[in-house]
Amino acid sequence: MHDNMEMSRGGIIAVTNRHLCRRPYLEQVERICLRHPPALIVREKDLAEEAYERLICEVRDICDAYDVFCIPHTYMEAAERLRSCAVHLPLPLFRSCRDRALRFRWAGTSVHSVQEALEAEALGAAYMTAGHVFSTDCKRGVLPRGTGFLKGVCEAVNVPVYAIGGMQGTETCVREMSAFGASGICVMSECMRW
Repeated sequence: MHDNMEMSRGGIIAVTNRHLCRRPYLEQVERICLRHPPALIVREKDLAEEAYERLICEVRDICDAYDVFCIPHTYMEAAERLRSCAVHLPLPLFRSCRDRALRFRWAGTSVHSVQEALEAEALGAAYMTAGHVFSTDCKRGVLPRGTGFLKGVCEAVNVPVYAIGGMQGTETCVREMSAFGASGICVMSECMRW
């Protein structure tokens, strides 16, 4: 299993959402992996854990074939059973299961304010996603936080921060977000249509 990821190396991290697929999900995962993102966060958190575990086993096989770092989302027990070295958790779950989360080499979380970013770093998060920066269909009707928010988060913490929300899967977007201090970006809506 591929488990060597340097979260500070940047780039475009893909995030899955099977509800956005126009083709079969695993086919879409392979299309994403063909682009060789540094990592793929498998964010299918509406599934029951047993179904999620079956799905991530298949996704991980595809990721391994393309040397893409596979990061389970939300389900720590499934991640543990799969011997994953990474997990991405919503901040409330990270907070309530901190000791367990920190058993993973790469325990990341999602933040939505500078205060949350400071808390996440104090809890021991290895990296964080910060958003949503721009308008996105995934957060329809919710005002974006903007690049000032992203800059504030990046300046407040000393761990890699990935911008999420309305990101375009381009190196130009990576460079633009890097100017605000981000280590890279996370792309969900667009990558599910690549």
